[in-house]
Amino acid sequence: MPHVPAHIHAYSLEPARAAEAALLAAMSAAHVERGLKPAWGAARIRWHVRDPDSMVLTARLCATIAGFAIMRYGDDVAHLNLLAVAPAHRRRGVARALVEWLEETALTAGTFVIGLELREGNGAARAFYRALEYRELGQIPGYYQGVETAIRMARDVRARRASTPGARQQTP
Repeated sequence: MPHVPAHIHAYSLEPARAAEAALLAAMSAAHVERGLKPAWGAARIRWHVRDPDSMVLTARLCATIAGFAIMRYGDDVAHLNLLAVAPAHRRRGVARALVEWLEETALTAGTFVIGLELREGNGAARAFYRALEYRELGQIPGYYQGVETAIRMARDVRARRASTPGARQQTP
């Protein structure tokens, strides 16, 4: 298990409820889709909350949703659709905890590759995913409503487990 900073223990990770979809959509509009016509409305998020192949995971501090992530699991690849953390909760390990929980779930389910796209102009997100060992696969011009290029990234989640001290190596 990865090292978890002490302050992250104040946060709890738990699945979102359908009734929280509007709040999550507002967070997406404010923190992920800023400058774009929001594509992640409450109905779309609610669909993912109910979809058995998706996980909408929240990070909570008391009654406040500090951040959330949406992952859709496939047979071969899982896709991280959204990741948002409210500014007051950034730089506390919340995003890392969300992503690592979802990665572990994918690994347990036998889905080893996680893919994502992020806005080319989001240098902080790019650095964050690089630190988590995601690699850039390419660019998709105009991906975001014809306005902005996307950077496509992916990682094989087996790599971190194999390099983690104390992790069991699987034998073929």
